Amino acid sequence: MSEADSDGTDVRRAVVLDYLAHGLSDDGRPQYEKSPAGYALDVESFELYQVAFDEDERLTIGNEVIVEPADERGVVTESHRVEYDDLSSGARSELEYVVQDVVDENEGRFVDFYNEAQPITLRLHQLNLLPGIGKKLRNGILDERKRKPFESFDELSERVSGLHDPDEILVERILEELRDDDLKYQTFVGQSND
Repeated sequence: MSEADSDGTDVRRAVVLDYLAHGLSDDGRPQYEKSPAGYALDVESFELYQVAFDEDERLTIGNEVIVEPADERGVVTESHRVEYDDLSSGARSELEYVVQDVVDENEGRFVDFYNEAQPITLRLHQLNLLPGIGKKLRNGILDERKRKPFESFDELSERVSGLHDPDEILVERILEELRDDDLKYQTFVGQSND
């Protein structure tokens, strides 16, 4: 989803997770100096941002905004990356729904993960990083994709015995990567398809 601008810079789009019309609670400035703020999730790399919004704009959770580069921003006046622990409780509660929406809206991209996942080491495959995918399911996916690449989540479920809700498995892994910054392997968070 990243679009290259005419000067070669990447446009980074994000979905608003929380909109705080009166600014951040830990901002010590007087209320009249605070601008609307919030949190957003990059739709390509799943990185989290704290953002300040133009005070003339009204946004809601789920709106898509541009966070980078600065000269492409519309409603966002400032942005910087944050960790999961920095999110507001409202942003945390919306995160799963927004990640699910991103996976659903980009089904082809995530089905391709099942088609293209590779071994990480001699003993570990990218597919094994997904919750609930053990040796048997991994081998079932690998055998079926050799016959013909998967084209949808439904087809994955139909062709691979025991694989239920392949989209929800990905959502669960993405959330795990967002919440736990000590994971040895990051498959989705911080990765982009540039």
